[in-house]
Amino acid sequence: MMTSSISLNPANDRLGTESAFTVLARATELAQTGHDIINLGIGQPDFPTPSHITEAAIKAITDGHHGYTPSMGLPILREAVSADIQMRYGASIPISQIQIMPGGKPTMFFACLIYGGAGHEILYPDPGFPIYASAVNYSGATPVPYGLVEEKGYAFDADEVLSKITPKTRLIIINSPANPTGGITPKSELDKLVAGLAQFPHVTVLSDEIYDRLTFDGEAVSLVSYPEIADRTIILNGWSKTYAMTGWRAGYAIWPTSVVDYADRLAVNIHSCVNAPTQFAALAATTGPQDCVDDMRHAFTRRAKLIHDRLNQLDGISCPAPKGAFYAFANITGTGMASRDFQNIALESYGIALISGTSFGDLGEGYVRFSCANSDDAISTAMDRLADMLKNR
Repeated sequence: MMTSSISLNPANDRLGTESAFTVLARATELAQTGHDIINLGIGQPDFPTPSHITEAAIKAITDGHHGYTPSMGLPILREAVSADIQMRYGASIPISQIQIMPGGKPTMFFACLIYGGAGHEILYPDPGFPIYASAVNYSGATPVPYGLVEEKGYAFDADEVLSKITPKTRLIIINSPANPTGGITPKSELDKLVAGLAQFPHVTVLSDEIYDRLTFDGEAVSLVSYPEIADRTIILNGWSKTYAMTGWRAGYAIWPTSVVDYADRLAVNIHSCVNAPTQFAALAATTGPQDCVDDMRHAFTRRAKLIHDRLNQLDGISCPAPKGAFYAFANITGTGMASRDFQNIALESYGIALISGTSFGDLGEGYVRFSCANSDDAISTAMDRLADMLKNR
């Protein structure tokens, strides 16, 4: 057999993946062969996109919006995003800094490509969304994790984060409400972080706020509320989670004026623009009735409490009360099982799809993530199966 002499870019091997999609694929495969699978793994709302949003996209198609849009996004949508931020946070953001994106991940990669590179360091949360570390690695920068621990409610410790900054640090990634933990970092820690950054003018912060409206206990605080670091703050947000639009691929970024041109150039090189009907759908979501958001948040709040209460009744498992997003991050160390084994046995033998904590970083060992984005009945049945699993072991 001939061996290929084709040489590939070594950066390919630095790309990670998102295990939730691997678990989803296996769960789908099992379901197609007749297994009864309850999916508490994938992080997407189980609600349909509200009708006024889908109708806006259909109207855009019938009205002939079939061509390219500006690479930064439709001005009317960027204006709506600016108005929404002004209304919710009191911050005035010019549309020249707002970029419409095909989801949230491009903002992560654009930020790491702009600020990363060999010889630079980027801080990110552990456990945290796995694409953070993947994007950092791909950029050529050195990934530097900081811990989100159960004892602190999965909030970051500003002193720890600040202590990890070196002359090589260029970017800090934060996420609140957080995936996978459901934790919210309190304003006091954000205040401390922002105050401490005065000593490090070479460091920018990427704040992933994709779950900012899905809170169960209080309200999230946006980094747009800190004008003293506005010239080195990146905001990642969008419509996927808030409006049940994960498949639409609609997000936005707010960039410092010093780098917005680089972000625009990356968009032109990589995706040209976000498709027009999706942008009109996002416009309808932003400017239309918001009761759909409240309804979903109330449902997720109820389901998070159900998961929390049921998990804490099981031998060997404890779970802090989730504060936001739609995840519960349960401590399974009392079962004596490794996180990956727990995940695999739950799926293969008991039909429960959930995600090993190690999919989110080394500090995720001893934990598993449950999504609250399924019905009350499905969650209750999954907890019954989990009780059987633990009893049988």
